[in-house]
Amino acid sequence: MGSGAAFVISVLRAVVEAAGLFLLAQGILYLLAGQGREKNVIFQLFRLLTAPVIRFVRFITPRVVVDRHVPVVAFFLLFWLWIALAYIRRLL
Repeated sequence: MGSGAAFVISVLRAVVEAAGLFLLAQGILYLLAGQGREKNVIFQLFRLLTAPVIRFVRFITPRVVVDRHVPVVAFFLLFWLWIALAYIRRLL
């Protein structure tokens, strides 16, 4: 397991980091934009970019989890995945 595996882990970590930052930015914009967030182009862009992550997390979480909590769960799952990938990269 040489530099090729470390490169793949680094790329995966960068993708997870980008998705997490998009979710964080969407959450901040959700708070700042108020009722007009649906008309905000940047908010719509963040929603488009985070949609695959949100759909995946909705698929793996039980129905007990309320839909409006799924983005928060997705953010924390991405955070822990980012930490795990950093640990795996460190081991390599």
